[in-house]
Amino acid sequence: MSQKQNAKRTVENEAMAFSKYVRTSPQKLNLVAETIRGLSAEKALTDLEFSPKRVAQHVRKVLESAVANAENNHNLDIDRLYVSEATVGKTLVMKRFRARARGRVGRIKKPMSNITIKVRERAEEEQA
Repeated sequence: MSQKQNAKRTVENEAMAFSKYVRTSPQKLNLVAETIRGLSAEKALTDLEFSPKRVAQHVRKVLESAVANAENNHNLDIDRLYVSEATVGKTLVMKRFRARARGRVGRIKKPMSNITIKVRERAEEEQA
């Protein structure tokens, strides 16, 4: 008796890339992810390249990986790709402390995030 095959997480004309433990808060990461949702892959890469936010470079790497997965693993046309989903999730929080006055402690939280980007190929009639 073998295990049943897991269901596919992506559609036929879709590719995905995932990054874990990005060292920034989900709130800050989501601000960058919001800017690329629905854009063509080429335009999204350009926007991330010139974004002043530090975390934009992490998002750009994940998007480049999703585009490479689409081209190499799913044989999709990279000129017709667009960002169909860009989701951000909360993961570990490192807890540190800082000494304060009168023997007390100031707690410091250093959150981490996950990011998932799915790119999809536009149909011919959507191109216009």
